[in-house]
Amino acid sequence: MRKHGAGGDGDRGRRRWSQKVTETSHALDLEPGVFSLSDPREIARSLQRSAEASEQRKATSLRSAMSMLNFYINRAGRKLPAERRRCLEAAKDELRALYGRPRSGGE
Repeated sequence: MRKHGAGGDGDRGRRRWSQKVTETSHALDLEPGVFSLSDPREIARSLQRSAEASEQRKATSLRSAMSMLNFYINRAGRKLPAERRRCLEAAKDELRALYGRPRSGGE
């Protein structure tokens, strides 16, 4: 007997839920390539523009932008190279700074 969620065609939909969220979510319309930018400040500015332009978001623009950034980082998981992760984590601090919030510790 096969355990629930143990491979096969039925799993394809469950494994790709994040792709569906990315394609169908109306929370933010992100600028193309935002997560591949090399400058954390540019990533933060792009997310800020997207969040502030959105008319369908349910939270504040900071929370929406931060959620999208966290969603991307979390979905990449272990496949995200350390250098890329550092850049995206730095973008969180830049995003907080853009909204006048304190940066996380260490500075």
